[in-house]
Amino acid sequence: MTTKISKTRLQLSEATRGEMVALLNARLAETSDFALQLKQAHWNVKGREFVSLHEMFDTMTGQAHDYADLLAERAVQLGGQACGTLQAIAASSTLPEYPLAARAAVDHLTALAERLSVLATSVRAAIDSADRAGDKDTADLFTEVSRGFDKQMWYLEAHLAD
Repeated sequence: MTTKISKTRLQLSEATRGEMVALLNARLAETSDFALQLKQAHWNVKGREFVSLHEMFDTMTGQAHDYADLLAERAVQLGGQACGTLQAIAASSTLPEYPLAARAAVDHLTALAERLSVLATSVRAAIDSADRAGDKDTADLFTEVSRGFDKQMWYLEAHLAD
């Protein structure tokens, strides 16, 4: 999706800002999709670990929403527009669809870890893209988000360990 890039006094070219806005919106879609998938797991997890996972998934959802907010606000700072509607998310996210039949803790943990792996990989690639474009601030933002997703992966995988 391309959006009109507004003038700004930021010392980045319009072309660079446009490229970064597109990159930010792509990661915004995936991050927002992941937050919704976390909430799906939060609502539907069953089993002995219910309370701890229910709370963990809710905390992770809040973190994903915070990351989405950072991505959206950076897109606007660069003179672009944040595209965060449900329709935009559905049209742009590359995450696999969440298995709606999942109930058991292990099924939710596995599904979330698989989707987070896709998301974390695309965020990590975005760091390099922003760095190559000369936008160190956007690269730094993606680095912050990447560190947060790495921590979330640690939590998910800790629950999946034998």
